[in-house]
Amino acid sequence: MKFIKSIVSNSKVGYERVEHVWHNLCFPYVMVKYMVVYICAVQFVVAQDSLNTVTAEPGDGILSLLRKQGVDPYEVMDEFIYINSERLKDSVHLVAGRTYVMPRTVLDTVAIVDSIQKQSTDIKKLESSKYELFGEKHKNVIAKSKRLKGTIYYLVSGHGGPDPGAMGTYAGKAIAEDEYAYDITLRLARELMAHGATVYIIIQDGNDGIRDDRILEIDHDEVAYPDKEIPLNQVARLKQRVQIVNDLYKDNKGKYQRLIVTHVDSRSEGQNIDVFFYHHEKSKNGKKLAESIHKTFEAKYKKFQPNRTYAGTFEDRTSLYLVKKTHPAMTFIEIGNIRNTKDQVRILDPDNRQALAKWISEGILLDYEDK
Repeated sequence: MKFIKSIVSNSKVGYERVEHVWHNLCFPYVMVKYMVVYICAVQFVVAQDSLNTVTAEPGDGILSLLRKQGVDPYEVMDEFIYINSERLKDSVHLVAGRTYVMPRTVLDTVAIVDSIQKQSTDIKKLESSKYELFGEKHKNVIAKSKRLKGTIYYLVSGHGGPDPGAMGTYAGKAIAEDEYAYDITLRLARELMAHGATVYIIIQDGNDGIRDDRILEIDHDEVAYPDKEIPLNQVARLKQRVQIVNDLYKDNKGKYQRLIVTHVDSRSEGQNIDVFFYHHEKSKNGKKLAESIHKTFEAKYKKFQPNRTYAGTFEDRTSLYLVKKTHPAMTFIEIGNIRNTKDQVRILDPDNRQALAKWISEGILLDYEDK
Protein backbone atom coordinates (compact mmCIF):
# COMPACT_ATOMS: atom_id res chain seq x y z
CA MET A 1 0.00 0.00 0.00
CA LYS A 2 3.05 2.35 0.21
CA PHE A 3 2.95 2.41 -3.57
CA ILE A 4 -0.66 3.57 -3.50
CA LYS A 5 0.11 6.21 -0.86
CA SER A 6 2.83 7.66 -3.04
CA ILE A 7 0.46 7.87 -6.02
CA VAL A 8 -2.06 10.04 -4.19
CA SER A 9 0.22 11.93 -1.80
CA ASN A 10 0.16 15.03 -3.97
CA SER A 11 -3.57 14.96 -4.68
CA LYS A 12 -6.59 16.05 -2.68
CA VAL A 13 -7.95 12.51 -2.71
CA GLY A 14 -5.68 11.02 -0.06
CA TYR A 15 -4.95 7.46 0.92
CA GLU A 16 -7.99 7.27 3.21
CA ARG A 17 -10.26 8.02 0.28
CA VAL A 18 -8.65 5.36 -1.93
CA GLU A 19 -9.11 2.87 0.88
CA HIS A 20 -12.80 3.87 1.07
CA VAL A 21 -13.13 3.35 -2.68
CA TRP A 22 -11.43 -0.04 -2.45
CA HIS A 23 -13.86 -1.26 0.18
CA ASN A 24 -16.98 0.12 -1.46
CA LEU A 25 -16.50 0.19 -5.21
CA CYS A 26 -13.69 -2.11 -6.44
CA PHE A 27 -14.25 -5.73 -7.41
CA PRO A 28 -12.53 -7.92 -4.81
CA TYR A 29 -10.12 -9.84 -7.03
CA VAL A 30 -7.61 -10.94 -4.42
CA MET A 31 -4.89 -11.92 -6.91
CA VAL A 32 -4.78 -8.44 -8.42
CA LYS A 33 -5.70 -6.39 -5.37
CA TYR A 34 -3.03 -3.75 -5.82
CA MET A 35 -3.63 -3.45 -9.56
CA VAL A 36 -7.33 -2.81 -8.97
CA VAL A 37 -6.67 -0.29 -6.20
CA TYR A 38 -4.17 1.47 -8.47
CA ILE A 39 -6.76 1.78 -11.24
CA CYS A 40 -9.34 3.12 -8.80
CA ALA A 41 -6.81 5.58 -7.40
CA VAL A 42 -5.96 6.93 -10.84
CA GLN A 43 -9.64 7.14 -11.71
CA PHE A 44 -10.42 9.15 -8.59
CA VAL A 45 -7.49 11.50 -9.09
CA VAL A 46 -8.96 12.28 -12.51
CA ALA A 47 -12.52 12.48 -11.16
CA GLN A 48 -11.82 14.46 -8.00
CA ASP A 49 -13.70 17.46 -9.34
CA SER A 50 -16.94 15.44 -9.39
CA LEU A 51 -16.34 13.51 -6.16
CA ASN A 52 -15.33 16.11 -3.56
CA THR A 53 -14.75 15.70 0.15
CA VAL A 54 -15.88 18.04 2.90
CA THR A 55 -14.95 18.31 6.56
CA ALA A 56 -17.73 18.61 9.13
CA GLU A 57 -17.60 21.61 11.45
CA PRO A 58 -18.95 21.77 15.02
CA GLY A 59 -22.74 21.99 14.94
CA ASP A 60 -23.06 20.55 11.43
CA GLY A 61 -25.81 18.08 10.65
CA ILE A 62 -26.16 16.26 7.35
CA LEU A 63 -28.84 18.66 6.12
CA SER A 64 -26.89 21.81 6.97
CA LEU A 65 -23.62 20.37 5.60
CA LEU A 66 -25.20 19.56 2.25
CA ARG A 67 -26.92 22.95 2.06
CA LYS A 68 -23.57 24.68 2.63
CA GLN A 69 -22.21 22.74 -0.35
CA GLY A 70 -24.92 24.24 -2.54
CA VAL A 71 -26.91 21.05 -3.18
CA ASP A 72 -30.48 20.07 -2.37
CA PRO A 73 -30.03 17.88 0.74
CA TYR A 74 -33.19 15.89 0.05
CA GLU A 75 -31.96 14.95 -3.42
CA VAL A 76 -28.67 13.45 -2.25
CA MET A 77 -29.06 12.75 1.49
CA ASP A 78 -29.67 9.01 1.12
CA GLU A 79 -26.65 8.61 -1.12
CA PHE A 80 -24.52 10.69 1.26
CA ILE A 81 -25.49 8.40 4.18
CA TYR A 82 -24.90 5.30 2.05
CA ILE A 83 -21.38 6.17 0.88
CA ASN A 84 -20.32 7.55 4.29
CA SER A 85 -22.02 4.90 6.43
CA GLU A 86 -18.79 3.81 8.15
CA ARG A 87 -17.89 7.38 9.08
CA LEU A 88 -21.19 8.49 10.60
CA LYS A 89 -21.88 8.36 14.33
CA ASP A 90 -24.92 6.21 15.22
CA SER A 91 -25.74 5.88 11.52
CA VAL A 92 -26.87 9.48 10.91
CA HIS A 93 -24.75 11.99 12.85
CA LEU A 94 -21.65 13.80 11.63
CA VAL A 95 -18.45 13.98 13.67
CA ALA A 96 -16.81 17.41 13.78
CA GLY A 97 -13.40 17.37 12.12
CA ARG A 98 -14.10 14.19 10.16
CA THR A 99 -13.95 14.21 6.36
CA TYR A 100 -16.88 12.94 4.29
CA VAL A 101 -17.29 12.12 0.61
CA MET A 102 -19.79 14.28 -1.23
CA PRO A 103 -22.17 12.38 -3.53
CA ARG A 104 -22.77 13.18 -7.16
CA THR A 105 -25.85 15.30 -7.75
CA VAL A 106 -27.12 12.55 -10.08
CA LEU A 107 -27.86 9.35 -8.19
CA ASP A 108 -25.60 6.90 -9.97
CA THR A 109 -22.54 4.83 -9.26
CA VAL A 110 -19.07 5.40 -10.65
CA ALA A 111 -17.96 3.38 -13.67
CA ILE A 112 -15.46 0.71 -12.62
CA VAL A 113 -12.74 -0.74 -14.88
CA ASP A 114 -12.18 -4.48 -14.73
CA SER A 115 -8.45 -4.81 -15.35
CA ILE A 116 -8.70 -8.55 -15.97
CA GLN A 117 -11.37 -8.50 -18.66
CA LYS A 118 -10.33 -5.08 -20.04
CA GLN A 119 -13.95 -4.06 -19.93
CA SER A 120 -15.79 -1.25 -18.20
CA THR A 121 -19.23 -1.46 -16.68
CA ASP A 122 -21.91 0.99 -17.66
CA ILE A 123 -22.87 3.53 -15.06
CA LYS A 124 -25.71 1.87 -13.23
CA LYS A 125 -28.47 4.07 -11.88
CA LEU A 126 -29.50 3.28 -8.33
CA GLU A 127 -32.93 1.68 -8.18
CA SER A 128 -35.53 3.86 -6.52
CA SER A 129 -39.28 3.95 -6.04
CA LYS A 130 -41.64 6.76 -5.10
CA TYR A 131 -43.94 6.66 -2.08
CA GLU A 132 -46.02 9.82 -1.78
CA LEU A 133 -46.92 9.08 1.85
CA PHE A 134 -43.35 9.98 2.85
CA GLY A 135 -43.78 13.53 1.56
CA GLU A 136 -42.21 15.41 -1.32
CA LYS A 137 -38.72 15.58 0.20
CA HIS A 138 -38.50 11.90 1.14
CA LYS A 139 -40.71 10.12 -1.39
CA ASN A 140 -37.80 8.60 -3.34
CA VAL A 141 -36.75 5.35 -1.67
CA ILE A 142 -33.40 4.06 -2.90
CA ALA A 143 -33.00 0.28 -2.89
CA LYS A 144 -30.13 -0.67 -0.57
CA SER A 145 -30.49 -4.44 -0.68
CA LYS A 146 -32.94 -7.32 -1.00
CA ARG A 147 -32.25 -8.64 2.49
CA LEU A 148 -35.93 -8.42 3.45
CA LYS A 149 -37.39 -9.59 0.15
CA GLY A 150 -40.53 -11.65 0.71
CA THR A 151 -41.18 -10.27 4.19
CA ILE A 152 -44.23 -8.29 5.31
CA TYR A 153 -44.25 -5.75 8.12
CA TYR A 154 -47.28 -4.02 9.62
CA LEU A 155 -46.41 -0.72 11.30
CA VAL A 156 -48.81 0.92 13.75
CA SER A 157 -48.05 4.31 15.29
CA GLY A 158 -49.85 5.11 18.52
CA HIS A 159 -53.10 7.13 18.74
CA GLY A 160 -53.98 9.53 15.89
CA GLY A 161 -57.17 11.03 14.49
CA PRO A 162 -59.24 12.48 17.35
CA ASP A 163 -56.74 11.24 19.97
CA PRO A 164 -53.28 12.89 20.05
CA GLY A 165 -52.08 10.57 22.80
CA ALA A 166 -49.54 11.69 25.40
CA MET A 167 -48.96 15.44 25.54
CA GLY A 168 -45.98 17.56 26.53
CA THR A 169 -44.64 21.09 26.17
CA TYR A 170 -41.50 22.29 24.41
CA ALA A 171 -40.46 25.92 23.92
CA GLY A 172 -43.92 26.98 25.04
CA LYS A 173 -45.72 24.86 22.42
CA ALA A 174 -47.79 21.72 22.85
CA ILE A 175 -46.34 18.52 21.42
CA ALA A 176 -48.28 15.28 20.89
CA GLU A 177 -47.34 11.61 20.94
CA ASP A 178 -49.11 10.66 17.71
CA GLU A 179 -47.12 13.11 15.57
CA TYR A 180 -43.72 11.84 16.72
CA ALA A 181 -44.66 8.16 16.75
CA TYR A 182 -45.95 8.59 13.20
CA ASP A 183 -42.77 10.33 12.00
CA ILE A 184 -40.57 7.56 13.41
CA THR A 185 -42.89 4.96 11.89
CA LEU A 186 -42.62 6.54 8.43
CA ARG A 187 -38.83 6.62 8.71
CA LEU A 188 -38.82 2.97 9.79
CA ALA A 189 -41.09 2.03 6.88
CA ARG A 190 -38.70 3.74 4.48
CA GLU A 191 -35.72 1.83 5.89
CA LEU A 192 -37.51 -1.53 5.62
CA MET A 193 -38.68 -0.82 2.07
CA ALA A 194 -35.11 0.05 1.08
CA HIS A 195 -34.18 -3.53 1.99
CA GLY A 196 -37.01 -5.07 -0.04
CA ALA A 197 -39.75 -5.52 2.56
CA THR A 198 -43.46 -5.05 1.87
CA VAL A 199 -44.74 -2.57 4.45
CA TYR A 200 -48.29 -1.72 5.49
CA ILE A 201 -48.54 1.59 7.34
CA ILE A 202 -51.73 1.17 9.35
CA ILE A 203 -52.16 4.76 10.58
CA GLN A 204 -51.68 7.31 7.79
CA ASP A 205 -51.67 11.07 7.33
CA GLY A 206 -51.65 11.99 3.66
CA ASN A 207 -50.36 15.54 4.09
CA ASP A 208 -47.70 15.20 6.80
CA GLY A 209 -44.98 13.02 5.34
CA ILE A 210 -41.59 12.71 7.06
CA ARG A 211 -40.86 16.03 8.75
CA ASP A 212 -37.45 17.41 9.66
CA ASP A 213 -38.71 19.83 12.31
CA ARG A 214 -38.36 19.72 16.08
CA ILE A 215 -41.92 20.84 16.76
CA LEU A 216 -44.39 18.81 14.72
CA GLU A 217 -47.68 20.63 14.36
CA ILE A 218 -50.68 18.79 15.79
CA ASP A 219 -53.57 17.83 13.52
CA HIS A 220 -56.38 15.28 13.66
CA ASP A 221 -56.74 14.11 10.07
CA GLU A 222 -55.05 10.70 10.36
CA VAL A 223 -56.94 7.69 9.01
CA ALA A 224 -56.65 3.94 9.43
CA TYR A 225 -55.56 1.81 6.48
CA PRO A 226 -56.62 2.20 3.78
CA ASP A 227 -58.85 5.25 4.43
CA LYS A 228 -61.03 4.49 7.45
CA GLU A 229 -62.05 7.18 9.91
CA ILE A 230 -60.47 6.62 13.33
CA PRO A 231 -63.08 6.32 16.12
CA LEU A 232 -62.96 8.60 19.15
CA ASN A 233 -63.76 5.78 21.56
CA GLN A 234 -60.54 4.12 22.73
CA VAL A 235 -61.78 0.53 22.66
CA ALA A 236 -63.34 1.01 19.22
CA ARG A 237 -60.10 2.54 18.00
CA LEU A 238 -58.01 -0.39 19.23
CA LYS A 239 -60.47 -2.93 17.84
CA GLN A 240 -60.28 -1.23 14.44
CA ARG A 241 -56.49 -1.56 14.34
CA VAL A 242 -56.56 -5.16 15.46
CA GLN A 243 -59.14 -6.01 12.81
CA ILE A 244 -57.13 -4.33 10.03
CA VAL A 245 -53.91 -6.12 11.00
CA ASN A 246 -55.56 -9.51 11.46
CA ASP A 247 -57.41 -9.27 8.13
CA LEU A 248 -54.15 -8.44 6.34
CA TYR A 249 -52.42 -11.26 8.18
CA LYS A 250 -55.09 -13.67 6.95
CA ASP A 251 -54.76 -12.36 3.38
CA ASN A 252 -50.99 -12.97 3.51
CA LYS A 253 -51.21 -16.37 5.13
CA GLY A 254 -48.05 -18.44 4.70
CA LYS A 255 -45.75 -15.44 4.30
CA TYR A 256 -43.23 -14.08 6.78
CA GLN A 257 -45.14 -11.41 8.73
CA ARG A 258 -44.30 -9.21 11.71
CA LEU A 259 -45.98 -6.29 13.50
CA ILE A 260 -44.23 -3.24 15.02
CA VAL A 261 -46.23 -0.86 17.24
CA THR A 262 -44.64 2.47 18.17
CA HIS A 263 -45.68 4.68 21.09
CA VAL A 264 -44.32 7.59 23.11
CA ASP A 265 -44.93 7.37 26.84
CA SER A 266 -46.09 10.01 29.32
CA ARG A 267 -44.75 9.95 32.88
CA SER A 268 -43.70 12.50 35.46
CA GLU A 269 -41.50 15.24 34.04
CA GLY A 270 -38.53 14.12 36.13
CA GLN A 271 -38.57 10.52 34.89
CA ASN A 272 -36.06 9.82 32.13
CA ILE A 273 -36.59 6.43 30.44
CA ASP A 274 -34.76 4.50 27.74
CA VAL A 275 -36.41 2.86 24.74
CA PHE A 276 -38.01 -0.41 25.79
CA PHE A 277 -39.93 -3.24 24.16
CA TYR A 278 -42.91 -5.49 24.92
CA HIS A 279 -43.99 -8.82 23.44
CA HIS A 280 -46.63 -11.51 23.97
CA GLU A 281 -45.69 -13.95 26.72
CA LYS A 282 -46.47 -17.00 24.56
CA SER A 283 -44.93 -15.77 21.31
CA LYS A 284 -41.40 -17.10 20.76
CA ASN A 285 -41.08 -15.15 17.54
CA GLY A 286 -42.36 -11.97 19.17
CA LYS A 287 -39.89 -12.36 22.01
CA LYS A 288 -37.05 -12.95 19.55
CA LEU A 289 -38.01 -9.85 17.55
CA ALA A 290 -38.10 -7.67 20.68
CA GLU A 291 -34.84 -9.15 21.92
CA SER A 292 -33.09 -8.57 18.58
CA ILE A 293 -34.02 -4.89 18.52
CA HIS A 294 -33.11 -4.58 22.21
CA LYS A 295 -29.67 -6.12 21.54
CA THR A 296 -29.15 -3.63 18.71
CA PHE A 297 -29.92 -0.70 21.02
CA GLU A 298 -27.59 -2.09 23.69
CA ALA A 299 -24.78 -2.33 21.14
CA LYS A 300 -25.42 1.18 19.81
CA TYR A 301 -25.40 2.72 23.28
CA LYS A 302 -22.23 0.85 24.19
CA LYS A 303 -20.52 2.15 21.05
CA PHE A 304 -21.78 5.73 20.94
CA GLN A 305 -22.46 6.45 24.62
CA PRO A 306 -19.87 4.29 26.44
CA ASN A 307 -20.14 6.30 29.66
CA ARG A 308 -23.87 5.71 29.94
CA THR A 309 -25.63 2.46 30.83
CA TYR A 310 -28.58 1.55 28.61
CA ALA A 311 -31.50 0.74 30.90
CA GLY A 312 -34.12 -0.18 28.30
CA THR A 313 -35.70 -3.60 28.70
CA PHE A 314 -37.71 -6.12 26.73
CA GLU A 315 -40.41 -8.08 28.52
CA ASP A 316 -43.82 -9.65 28.03
CA ARG A 317 -46.82 -7.34 28.38
CA THR A 318 -49.69 -9.49 27.18
CA SER A 319 -52.22 -7.29 28.95
CA LEU A 320 -51.84 -4.57 26.31
CA TYR A 321 -54.75 -4.81 23.86
CA LEU A 322 -52.70 -4.81 20.65
CA VAL A 323 -50.19 -7.26 22.09
CA LYS A 324 -52.96 -9.61 23.20
CA LYS A 325 -55.30 -9.47 20.21
CA THR A 326 -53.14 -9.21 17.07
CA HIS A 327 -52.05 -12.37 15.23
CA PRO A 328 -48.58 -11.63 13.79
CA ALA A 329 -45.53 -11.98 16.00
CA MET A 330 -44.95 -8.46 17.25
CA THR A 331 -43.11 -5.98 19.43
CA PHE A 332 -44.56 -2.92 21.10
CA ILE A 333 -41.99 -0.09 21.40
CA GLU A 334 -42.03 2.82 23.85
CA ILE A 335 -39.68 5.52 22.56
CA GLY A 336 -39.43 7.72 25.66
CA ASN A 337 -41.21 10.10 28.03
CA ILE A 338 -42.59 13.05 26.09
CA ARG A 339 -42.68 15.20 29.24
CA ASN A 340 -39.04 14.67 30.23
CA THR A 341 -36.53 17.21 28.89
CA LYS A 342 -33.80 14.60 28.29
CA ASP A 343 -36.18 12.28 26.46
CA GLN A 344 -37.43 15.23 24.41
CA VAL A 345 -33.95 15.52 22.89
CA ARG A 346 -34.32 11.95 21.63
CA ILE A 347 -37.86 12.50 20.38
CA LEU A 348 -37.80 16.02 18.95
CA ASP A 349 -34.45 16.07 17.13
CA PRO A 350 -35.15 14.83 13.55
CA ASP A 351 -31.67 13.29 13.31
CA ASN A 352 -32.38 11.32 16.47
CA ARG A 353 -35.73 10.16 15.11
CA GLN A 354 -33.90 8.94 12.01
CA ALA A 355 -31.33 7.17 14.19
CA LEU A 356 -34.11 5.47 16.17
CA ALA A 357 -35.72 4.25 12.94
CA LYS A 358 -32.35 3.05 11.64
CA TRP A 359 -31.54 1.17 14.85
CA ILE A 360 -34.97 -0.47 14.92
CA SER A 361 -34.53 -1.52 11.29
CA GLU A 362 -31.11 -3.00 12.06
CA GLY A 363 -32.67 -5.00 14.89
CA ILE A 364 -35.36 -6.21 12.50
CA LEU A 365 -32.70 -7.29 10.01
CA LEU A 366 -30.87 -9.12 12.80
CA ASP A 367 -34.08 -10.88 13.79
CA TYR A 368 -34.95 -11.94 10.23
CA GLU A 369 -31.48 -13.12 9.26
CA ASP A 370 -30.94 -15.04 12.50
CA LYS A 371 -33.65 -17.61 11.79
